[in-house]
Amino acid sequence: MLPLSRYELGHTALVASQMDQRFCYALYVPKSYKPGASAGKRYDLIIAMHGSARLVLPYRDGFAALAEDLGCFVLAPLFPIGTIEQGDADNYKYIAYRGLRYDLILLGMIAEVEARYDVRFARRAIHGFSGGGQFVHRFAYLHAETLVAASIGAPGKVTLLDDSRDWWMGTRDVPRRFGRAIDLAALRKLRLHLIVGGADVDETEIFIPEDSPLWMPGANDAGRNRIERLKTLHDNLQAQGMSVEMEVVPGVAHEGLGRVLERAGVFLAKAFA
Repeated sequence: MLPLSRYELGHTALVASQMDQRFCYALYVPKSYKPGASAGKRYDLIIAMHGSARLVLPYRDGFAALAEDLGCFVLAPLFPIGTIEQGDADNYKYIAYRGLRYDLILLGMIAEVEARYDVRFARRAIHGFSGGGQFVHRFAYLHAETLVAASIGAPGKVTLLDDSRDWWMGTRDVPRRFGRAIDLAALRKLRLHLIVGGADVDETEIFIPEDSPLWMPGANDAGRNRIERLKTLHDNLQAQGMSVEMEVVPGVAHEGLGRVLERAGVFLAKAFA
């Protein structure tokens, strides 16, 4: 293995995942990290999960100042459009797709970064917006024990903790589908943040017609827009005893950068305090 290059420090270049080189990630490495001198040191980690537009670097860069203040790393994975089926933009949002397990790919990236930089990530928090928000809440269901906090931004489709419905709407078949049960005790230890813009009311991308591969009876029951669907998720999580807060940012439409990202950063800073 070659030594770390200057392209792997600070705002890094995109780096191929050694677990599966169809996928890659970018990092922000804080200035407090010194190759060799920081060997074995424990750092916190912010995972910045992109949405459908795959704005990996803007989301990474949006957390860089916070990461520098906190002395933590930022990991921003890239799950490209069309990995298996050309044109498919939703592959990662539901965690499993045609034999790919995006949750395990992310966990593999984290382990790879720990090994490459010879560090250990003591605490991990994750944020995602829109398609990223879909991934984040489902990842948290499956791997709550790996996180201290999750910030879920404006998911267009939500999975409820509901054992009367199958995935993706509910969680009844999670053990069969993913080989592990949801650990409700671990979920109740997480700090959960639900965030959406107050003007995020466009229904265009979130309504599921009956001819969609995602169609299930009741597919649109969670609400007409992202605000209503996030409120449904909030109420469901709260009823299950989760530590959850919902934030509606006034005057903001479906925009994950800017004020929504700033507010997510405030939440993450509190989670690591």
